[in-house]
Amino acid sequence: MSPIVFTKRATYINGLNDRIPLHSDITQKLDYEVELGIIIMKTVSKIEKSRVKDYIFGYTIMNDISARDLMIKHQQWTIGKGLDGTAVMGPCIVYKDYIHYPVNLNISSKINGEIRQNSNTKKFIFDIDSLISNISKGITLIAGDIISTGTPSGVGMSHNPPKFLSDGDVIECEIEKIGILKNKVQNYE
Repeated sequence: MSPIVFTKRATYINGLNDRIPLHSDITQKLDYEVELGIIIMKTVSKIEKSRVKDYIFGYTIMNDISARDLMIKHQQWTIGKGLDGTAVMGPCIVYKDYIHYPVNLNISSKINGEIRQNSNTKKFIFDIDSLISNISKGITLIAGDIISTGTPSGVGMSHNPPKFLSDGDVIECEIEKIGILKNKVQNYE
C-alpha cells in the first residue's frame, strides 16, 4: 500500500482565527481534516528513511479543508482540496527538538465543541520516515515545504448522516505540544 499524495495550493493560507470561506456557491460538502504538518528544513531528494529526521525543521497543525462533492465531480483532488482559504495552518511552528521523535502526540478536532476526531500520531497509517522518504524518491523537497501526514477517523463525511461544515461553525484542531488551531467558517456570498 502506498500513501495518496496530492498538492495543496499555498497562495491563500489561513492561520489562527482566520475565517474559512464556506464556498456555498460551488460546494455543499465542505469537510475538515486535522493533520500534523511537517516543515522541511533543507532541500533533499531520494532521502533514506533513517535520515528523514535530519531534514525536518518543525511541526504545525494543518486543517485540510476538503470539498468532497467537488473531489467526486472532477474525479481528482486539485479543486476539491485547493479552494481559496482551505489550506489552514497554525497556531505556530514548533521546532523539532521540542517534540520527541518518533512523534507520539494526541491529535483531535472539535466542531462547535463536539469532539469529532480523537487519536494519536503513533497510529498513522504511514509513519513520518516512510512518508517523507517515499515522496522524496521522485519529488525534490525544498526548505519550507510542508507535508501533511493524513487525518484520523471522524471527518464529516464518515458520520451517518454526514456532518459537513455550515456557516458559523467553529473548528478547533488540536495537537499535543503544538496548541489549538481555531477558525470559524463563514459564507461570503
